[in-house]
Amino acid sequence: MSAVSGGAAWLQNYAPTGDVLTSALIAALPVVVLLGLLAFFHARAHVAALAGLAAAWCVAAFAFGMPASLATAAMLFGAAYGLFPIGWIVLNAIFVYDITVATGQFEIVKRSIASLGDDRRIQTLLIAFSFGAFIEGAAGFGTPVAISGAMLIGLGFRPLEAAGLALIGNTAPVAYGALGTPLLALNAVTNLPLDQLSAMVGRQLPVFSLIVPFWLIAAMAGWKGMREVAPACFVAGASFAVTQFAVSNFHGPWVVDIAGALVSMLSLVVLLRFWRPATPWRFDHERAHEAGFDAPPSPREAFRAWMPWMLLTVFVFVWGLPAVKKTLDGLFVMRVSVPALDKAVLRVPPVVAAPEPEAAVFTLNALSATGTSLLLAGLAGGLVLGLSPRRLGSIYAGTLLRVRTSLLTIAAMLALGYTTRYSGSDTTMGLAFAATGVLFPFFSPLLGWLGVALTGSDTSSNVLFGNLQTVTARQIGVDPLLTAAANASGGVMGKMIDAQSIVVASVATGESASPGAILRYVFFHSLALASLVGLLVLLQAYVFPGVIPGH
Repeated sequence: MSAVSGGAAWLQNYAPTGDVLTSALIAALPVVVLLGLLAFFHARAHVAALAGLAAAWCVAAFAFGMPASLATAAMLFGAAYGLFPIGWIVLNAIFVYDITVATGQFEIVKRSIASLGDDRRIQTLLIAFSFGAFIEGAAGFGTPVAISGAMLIGLGFRPLEAAGLALIGNTAPVAYGALGTPLLALNAVTNLPLDQLSAMVGRQLPVFSLIVPFWLIAAMAGWKGMREVAPACFVAGASFAVTQFAVSNFHGPWVVDIAGALVSMLSLVVLLRFWRPATPWRFDHERAHEAGFDAPPSPREAFRAWMPWMLLTVFVFVWGLPAVKKTLDGLFVMRVSVPALDKAVLRVPPVVAAPEPEAAVFTLNALSATGTSLLLAGLAGGLVLGLSPRRLGSIYAGTLLRVRTSLLTIAAMLALGYTTRYSGSDTTMGLAFAATGVLFPFFSPLLGWLGVALTGSDTSSNVLFGNLQTVTARQIGVDPLLTAAANASGGVMGKMIDAQSIVVASVATGESASPGAILRYVFFHSLALASLVGLLVLLQAYVFPGVIPGH
């Protein structure tokens, strides 16, 4: 069936050319257009995004036989999701940062961080890795990259470095982000036990939670610079990894990142009481006096300066609680079935056991959205700092004006992702990975990596490929729990290069760092770490199967 007629649903076709490989090459064209324009032709982000979107629509309609009305509806649905909730998060995260800059409080924040460690490497560990993990655990969906990137910029990091380091640092916590949302989604599509999924991911990612701080600093300062702060890298990573393993295996997926981040930050602070790098490290572009700060602020000054960020943390955490979300949604939530698209597309085997309709419902949860918690945190923080409502409105207008083009870019990126999702072309690329047979455990995390790179979300990747992972695993005689978990674990490395995250990082820098430059900065790190996850999963499948829960 290739058309919607008389109310009949359209069936996705994962091999429109007759074979999966050729079909996958065609399906990849939108990604090639998007990334090629960004990385090699230095096109502006919104231009590349719109070009990639046009390619995705053409591939869906002409190559995969998707009715034009469905392709257009999917595109508009994705654009709407790009503006809300993703764009809403980015806008209000930058608003909080702009308030601290406008009031002069960020200078005090910088001095307080310098009192802990004026070494740029220590600042990176504290903000990009530990604090970013906390925000990821509480909110996810681009929030930590926006906040960490903006904070590093404020501390004097160059925009490209700030964006790239924020992206690399925001890897290990992603699978448990937003209070475990990716694993809750994986459980829903695979019907595998949630506690076992949480435990299995918790037996994969801690290895990389230990590695990432070292990798992060090596990418920033080289191997020599990394070795000089190896104790701090080890303490930040090991404390997070041990906590991540313990909570994921003995409690569940909900507070893994929050607990790990708090332990990591506390451990770093304690370490810095007894140890400091012998020589503070600076960027090449910094003169010695530029990297120094005035005397540390008084406790009262520091408390006041950090107040907006503390309010942000509290608001984001509270908004992430299921009970709070339920209460706020009870006050107001609007769910709109997307016309012509909702349940008009059927996913088919081998992705699912039997034809299954794809829902398309836009949710306007204006009260419970994470972005709303950021807005309220900004308003509360501004009032505490003595800003008038009029001044807050002026700052917000300035923030909106500054990110308007970026919001267009985010909308176009998500429109592209939704078009490939509903057309089935991203699934076609996944099936090409699944054809690797006994080597599939290696490629299983790379499938998750691809899913996140395409969709911008570990949650979406798990929904997209979770069932495919279990089906393929059973076909080759591997425990499906391993490959399903690998989808989430490998997916975290794709977070560095997904279009959504790159644009968010670019916005956080005031677009001083182009998306193309950011992509080039992080691509190797993303692919290398994803491949290492693949090697780990391959070993767990055939050499150490005893690590799989239930074995």
